[in-house]
Amino acid sequence: MTIGTDPHLAFVRPVTPRAQGCEECLATGSPWVHLRLCLTCGHVGCCDSSPNRHARRHAATDGHPVMASLEPGEDWRWCFVHEAFV
Repeated sequence: MTIGTDPHLAFVRPVTPRAQGCEECLATGSPWVHLRLCLTCGHVGCCDSSPNRHARRHAATDGHPVMASLEPGEDWRWCFVHEAFV
């Protein structure tokens, strides 16, 4: 599969981040490493290097497969289903 051909890109919508940090980590006081933005609903979750991996959990629980980095200077998207950049 090449970048831009993933069928899960159909889930991508114009979104606004719903929080300034990982939503679940903010609620529980947990730390995070990097932030990821759900491109279906705007959920902000922490990356796989973070202790709780909330972005991945959100993708699995809510069925929203594509996320983007919210880190300054980064411009990429990831499909959790295919484990690939899209």
